[in-house]
Amino acid sequence: MVDWTVSEGLTPYPEAVALMEQRAADIAAGQADELVWLVEHPPLYTAGTSANSADLVDPDRFPVFDTKRGGQYTYHGPGQRVVYVMLDLNKRGRDVRCFVRQLEAWVIETLAEFNVRGEIRPGRVGVWVVRDDKPLTATGAKPEDKVAAIGIRLRKWVSFHGISINVEPDLDHFGGIVPCGITEHGVTSLVDLGLPVSMDDLDVALRRTFDQTFGDIET
Repeated sequence: MVDWTVSEGLTPYPEAVALMEQRAADIAAGQADELVWLVEHPPLYTAGTSANSADLVDPDRFPVFDTKRGGQYTYHGPGQRVVYVMLDLNKRGRDVRCFVRQLEAWVIETLAEFNVRGEIRPGRVGVWVVRDDKPLTATGAKPEDKVAAIGIRLRKWVSFHGISINVEPDLDHFGGIVPCGITEHGVTSLVDLGLPVSMDDLDVALRRTFDQTFGDIET
């Protein structure tokens, strides 16, 4: 059984980390069910285990939190749905790469609910959209923007941290970092793509596509 929780308002980041760590420990101990937790944060930057200090362009702009999740620098803030996944990979096959692919597939299936084609790219973490509405790049290629980020951590084969999907954040706020260390591509959101999607709309789609992506667990 997977519990689903949606937090109203803006959840402080340290509070979120503390809750995730406790819930992950309880799941590993067999004392709690798995959890998908949907939140929004106040504006902040987080540094993953691969973060390069040079990619923190404006360190005084928003609070910066070091975190043990994978990945580099990312931004969280209002208008962005952060999806924390505390899932037991002991029951889902102890395969980290498969789990990351499942997270990517979940995002892609969710975006498809809004007729958005999300794609993954080798060497680039996250989910991307091709921008047919923008001019070609200097190399003649179509530009691509990131619409969702992924970064997880495992402890005793229970996951925490997760994914973030841009619904309608202030995209200028990404300017204080080099998002995920990538300079040659931009960042977008569902509203930036011209879709009047609300946070509630996205939550419904996430719930609907979860089971078809992750399926049944071992018992």
